Amino acid sequence: MSAMLETPELPAVFDGVKLAAVAAVLYVIVRCLNLKSPTAPPELIYQDSALARFLLKSCPLLTKEYIPPLIWGKSGHIQTALYGKMGRVRSPHPYGLRKYITMPDGATATFDLFEPRSEHCIGEDVTMVICPGIANHSEKQYIRTFVDYAQKNGYRCAVLNHLGALPNIELTSPRMFTYGCTWEFGAMVNYIKKTYPQTQLVVVGFSLGGNIVCKYLGESQANQERVLCCVSVCQGYSALRAQETFMQWDQCRRFYNFLMADNMKKIILSHR
Repeated sequence: MSAMLETPELPAVFDGVKLAAVAAVLYVIVRCLNLKSPTAPPELIYQDSALARFLLKSCPLLTKEYIPPLIWGKSGHIQTALYGKMGRVRSPHPYGLRKYITMPDGATATFDLFEPRSEHCIGEDVTMVICPGIANHSEKQYIRTFVDYAQKNGYRCAVLNHLGALPNIELTSPRMFTYGCTWEFGAMVNYIKKTYPQTQLVVVGFSLGGNIVCKYLGESQANQERVLCCVSVCQGYSALRAQETFMQWDQCRRFYNFLMADNMKKIILSHR
């Protein structure tokens, strides 16, 4: 009896359970943080031309291997969460003027205009016409950060506020922004061209905004006048394939689908 009390079986089993739990937690951490993902330089797809060679020569960072921050740098989830938290604290607040344009159907388009805070490096007048991502506007943290940096480098910035996205701007027609409508962006660009006849344009679109600006430039040759270049950031090229991805549970992708859908529902219900 005393020997059985001295060597119980339960602690050994319990230690095995704890070890398995620790192993499972470590596996989840490694999987979620993508610690096994190798680092590599960006994959560049371009047509060999004088402009492409000039860009590669001027931006050597494009061909260098990307080394992310240790531990959390390979996880898009943590990067998104950290910026969402830190960006609210450290985000700059550039000062701009809000402009209103009445569209032919009665809709009220708005955009914010930010003047440069220094002289441009080549001494010319250059305006960035910026289209934010889905349901976004000039008051979003990433837009404010981008505009602040552009202003400091001598760029004027015009930022479109997607129709219906601003909570304090009421809709004046029975429609809001869509994935393919370029009317409001075109109205903003035309305003800039008329108000600043000497300025050159750099067209910038983020996510959904990338689709809109590329569609706008391709709709008419006249839309490309005075445009130096177009930069599309994180553009989704196929809505159908992207939707298939958002419906997957792998890497918690479906969670973002819920977040985006909830944001859209809030915007729609705010105008009911």
